[in-house]
Amino acid sequence: MDLKKLTRLAMLTAFALIIFTIELQLPALAPIPGMKLGLANIVTVYAVYSFNAGETASLVIIRVLLGSLIAGNLMAMAYSLGGAMLCLLGMLFLRKVIDKKHIWVCSVLGAVLHNVGQTIVAIVLMQTKTVIFYLPFLLVSGCVAGALTGMAAQLVVNRLNK
Repeated sequence: MDLKKLTRLAMLTAFALIIFTIELQLPALAPIPGMKLGLANIVTVYAVYSFNAGETASLVIIRVLLGSLIAGNLMAMAYSLGGAMLCLLGMLFLRKVIDKKHIWVCSVLGAVLHNVGQTIVAIVLMQTKTVIFYLPFLLVSGCVAGALTGMAAQLVVNRLNK
């Protein structure tokens, strides 16, 4: 990896962490654990379509690890990492079939996979299946948030391609 690409990835990671930190200051959208906008995913969706799989995975892993440290919630790291990895795997596959003109679709499906990944981690860690009842609410909010972050990522890609 050349220095220019490394610098771009570092800047994007920092930008995603700034967005994440600002989002931490916003009030909860609903009383359901795990429900949030996920604005830092704008950077992830952009990276999926702009970098290779390894580079994007590095950005996501570093963002999740540092974000958990910034938030002071290391337990949330497991949920975030589980959701982020399933989301990333799904979006890396989807970028092969969804072109840059429809990034928002990839983002919606990525948000759904993120919520599924978080729910799987919760089931494993809590050793109970009752958390599955949160999933429908998370999926609906994930679709809305995924569409919003996807449209924002779409604007970023369109703007940077000019």
